[in-house]
Amino acid sequence: MSRHYAVESLNVGKPRLLKANAKEVMSGFNKQATEEPLYLSATQLEGDGQGDTVHHGGADKAVCVYCFKHYPYWEERLGLTLQPGAFGENVTLHDLTEEEIHIGDIFKWGEAVVQVSQPRQPCYKIAAFHGIPELTVYVEQTGYTGFYLRVLEPGTVSRKDGLLLLDKAPQEITVAYANHIKYRSKTDKEGIERILAVQALSDSWRSSLAKRLEKLG
Repeated sequence: MSRHYAVESLNVGKPRLLKANAKEVMSGFNKQATEEPLYLSATQLEGDGQGDTVHHGGADKAVCVYCFKHYPYWEERLGLTLQPGAFGENVTLHDLTEEEIHIGDIFKWGEAVVQVSQPRQPCYKIAAFHGIPELTVYVEQTGYTGFYLRVLEPGTVSRKDGLLLLDKAPQEITVAYANHIKYRSKTDKEGIERILAVQALSDSWRSSLAKRLEKLG
């Protein structure tokens, strides 16, 4: 039977200036929750935007997802009260952690159909937004990174729709496993090859891992 996953919060925001390392940069990190239905195009949600379109957004990273289950951990570790969207995500998903979701999994979301394309690679703006210089490294170390979705079929979506699993990726390479190879077992050639065998893997991750594998010889 297909699994349905509730969305805790749907968050969008246009780029604003963010102070980072004594300079100001444009960032779409500051998201606001909405209950309104939004149109999801091939590249982003209606009302959303990215300050850095080289490293964020685009077809392979149309929607950023983060798991609400991680919030209590971060609140305790950082001594903060965090609202959904605190990690710059568009979708704060109630369940479904990096240990459970696979690159290539396909979901129905409202009128749209989406597919997991890669883990979210945390950048310095997470640390800058919260004023905690070490936070980006903490996210990498925990593996609580979140992940990205590409859009297979555009359409209108909303928080109340939730995500309905349509098809589980046959290779069953979890986001957690990909993170482990990326950040910890960096010389694991077999692991890299397993990830590269996933057809749904994003172009940026494929390029990065292929270069690493080539260097390993």
